[in-house]
Amino acid sequence: MQSLWMIAASLLFACMGVCVKLAAATHSAVEITFYRSFISLILMYGLVRLRGVPLPTPHLRWQITRGIVGFLALLSYFYAITLLPLATAVTLNYTSAIFLAIYLALAGWQTRHGMLGALAVGLLGVVLLLKPTFHADQLFGGLVGLGSGVLAGMAYFSVRELGARGEPETRTVFYFSLVSSVGAGLWLLFSEIHAVDMHSGLLLLGVASFATCAQLAMTRAYSRGKTLMSASLAYSTVIFSSLFGMLLWGEVLDASAWAAIGLIILSGIAATHFSRASPVEQD
Repeated sequence: MQSLWMIAASLLFACMGVCVKLAAATHSAVEITFYRSFISLILMYGLVRLRGVPLPTPHLRWQITRGIVGFLALLSYFYAITLLPLATAVTLNYTSAIFLAIYLALAGWQTRHGMLGALAVGLLGVVLLLKPTFHADQLFGGLVGLGSGVLAGMAYFSVRELGARGEPETRTVFYFSLVSSVGAGLWLLFSEIHAVDMHSGLLLLGVASFATCAQLAMTRAYSRGKTLMSASLAYSTVIFSSLFGMLLWGEVLDASAWAAIGLIILSGIAATHFSRASPVEQD
C-alpha cells in the first residue's frame, strides 16, 4: 500500500524534530531554520534543473506570500520544539489541518455539519493542551506552537491554490526554500551567529536531510496512496516523537495531555475527510 510511505515520512519528520531539539543547544531557532532552508534550496535547485522545470513563474506574488508564511510557520515550529516536549510541539503544529479547514470555509467552500463538529473537537483539544496548569514558560511555548499550526494551515492553503493554478510542486518547494533562506538570512544579520563544528554541523545537516527525505516520502504517499489514509497515518509523527522524547529527554505527558492530543488527531483526520470534496479537487 502506497499510503504506508506516510509512516516512513512520519518517522523521518520525528527524526528531524530530534535534530532540531539537539541543535538548539548551540544554535538559535533562526539559525536552524536558515541552515535547513539553505540546504533544501540547494537540493531543490538541483532537482528543478534535473526535471527541466523553468524557475520563472506567472504566480510570483502567490509564491512569495506562501514562502513568507511558510518561513514564519517553520521558524515558530522549530522555536516551539526548543521550549516544549517534542510530542506537544508536533501536535500543536499538526493543528494546521484544523486551521486549513477554517481557511477553506472562509474562502467560500461548502462547510458540512461534520466539519463544524470536527473543528469544535479540535479546538477543545487545543484548549485542553494549553490548559492554565502549564508553567508560564510552557504556556508561551504552547502559544508559539499553536501559532505554527495557524501559519502552516495558511501555507497549505496557498499551496493548494498554487496547485490549482498549475504550479509544479518542485517549483513551489524551491521558492519556499528560497524565501525562507532569505528571510532567515536577513534575520541573522541582526542576531548572534554561532560557529558550526562537526557535531552541530551533523545535526544541522540531519535537520535538512530528514526534512527533505520526509517530504519526498510524504509526496509519494499522497500522490499514489489514499488521501484520507495518508493524512491519518501522518499523525504517527506524534507517536514517534513521544517515544523519542521519553527515550532521549525523559519527557512524560500526563493523561490530560494525551487526551488532548487524541482529540486534536481525531479532529485533524475528520477535517481532512470533510474537506476532500473541494471545488479545486472536483474541477
